[in-house]
Amino acid sequence: MTLATRIPLTQGKQVFFASDNHLGAPTLAESRTREKHFVAWLDSIKGDAEVLFLLGDLFDFWFEYGTVIPKGFTRVLGKLAELSDSGIQIYFFSGNHDLWMNGYFEEELNIKVFHSPQEFLIGEKHFFIGHGDGLGPHDKGYKRFKKVVTNPFFKWCFKWLHPDIGVKIAQYLSVKNKLISGKEDVKFEGENTEWLVQYCRRKLSESHRDIFVFGHRHMPLNIKLNDNATYINLGDWIGHNTYGQFNGTKFDLKKFE
Repeated sequence: MTLATRIPLTQGKQVFFASDNHLGAPTLAESRTREKHFVAWLDSIKGDAEVLFLLGDLFDFWFEYGTVIPKGFTRVLGKLAELSDSGIQIYFFSGNHDLWMNGYFEEELNIKVFHSPQEFLIGEKHFFIGHGDGLGPHDKGYKRFKKVVTNPFFKWCFKWLHPDIGVKIAQYLSVKNKLISGKEDVKFEGENTEWLVQYCRRKLSESHRDIFVFGHRHMPLNIKLNDNATYINLGDWIGHNTYGQFNGTKFDLKKFE
């Protein structure tokens, strides 16, 4: 079993979770309202939060060139910097839309970035946390695509495109992604066909975890895997505005009005 990171939790403090903002889609102007709403939520939790987990797809597209990052997102980046500077520990899991994190969050915001699921011991619970893409018996085409776009040679080739060209191409393809432009991939057809549930149950057969937390599916879900384990999907900040909150013993899935 992977060694879990222990996170001490101060009495009265909380751990918060959010995922799938897709800022920048379908346009920077249209996503500005969602960005302000999310920043308002970040501002509302800063007095209670000890740890914040962001589970990927914060941006609809993100690529770090050597000296350039995508234009925009000033409000959310500024608020994350403020929270980090105040002592709140922030963990970021890259999603399938922001795969190409390459040091900016660590260097500028002091945010730890993960590119695969991780395990944490928080309070009384053992957590298994990740974005959720490419897991379980599902979407072999995407898994092949992910291997290509995360290949160092592909990233080296892409960075030689002028940012105005590379970003526009990537944004066009990203907006076409069915998670934003369609509803096929956000239909829940039962626990037995939910591939992240299948993945969690397989992981439970290897060793016990109390709470599995993922994003990616854009649906707020709270599913009992057995008497002692739960699968949580955080939903998104496009149509649901949902987030997770953990107080050391209890995990709640909530909506920010």
